[in-house]
Amino acid sequence: MRRRDFLPLFRGAAAVIATLVCSRGVLAQSGVVDYSAIVGASDRSVSDRQLDQHRDPTKWLAFAAPRPGMKVLDMGAGAGYSTELLARAVAPNGTVYGQNSVELSNRAKARFEERLKRPVGKNIESLLRPFDDPVPKNVRNLDLITFLFFYHDITYMLVDRAAMNRRLFDALKGGGTLVIADHSARSGDGIGVGKSLHRIEESALRREVEGAGFKLVAEADFWRHPEDTRDFSTQPPPGKPVDDFVLKFEKP
Repeated sequence: MRRRDFLPLFRGAAAVIATLVCSRGVLAQSGVVDYSAIVGASDRSVSDRQLDQHRDPTKWLAFAAPRPGMKVLDMGAGAGYSTELLARAVAPNGTVYGQNSVELSNRAKARFEERLKRPVGKNIESLLRPFDDPVPKNVRNLDLITFLFFYHDITYMLVDRAAMNRRLFDALKGGGTLVIADHSARSGDGIGVGKSLHRIEESALRREVEGAGFKLVAEADFWRHPEDTRDFSTQPPPGKPVDDFVLKFEKP
């Protein structure tokens, strides 16, 4: 076959490649994120992968729906497990603020700081601030706030939760979302078992958050375990299923 006979083939192949590139561009622009690929990234730490076994983070990410370019606040970030996952989801031009109290343990602080030194930490900003004043005044119009397994702790700390929830409400843009997960307490326990059992009654948490103006828009059951008797402490990890609720609130 002569050289000129190959030209139609080359042109056809080029057209196919161009179509594929355009399709991928549309997917990226539409905000579709492969959360399973984020969780499966080869550069994630061994300790984070071990936590994955208990957290099933792919489902949580899909529910919270962080996307490239978003501004996100991760409340009670601890050592930064969820903060890093969010940072991967909002990359390359998004920002995640990881909030912790100044009372955070030295070990957790060191682990969080270590994340900031890695390439994945380039879009993470550490905020060491009180829970009832979690963000500086210049942090506004957030797209998403996450609050994982820590709300029950602040029920026995010197935290003005009403003020905290108002500040979270103010920091979000209209239509922005707040996703909270926590360990479920028995009906009637309210906030009274935060320190003893490290749990909180779902309805009690809802009342406090909705009191700041948030509207509940979705619930998830991927961390639910109805067989949990909810009469034992979740700390340290008990080695048996714990019933966890996941709620999504929106700023109207």
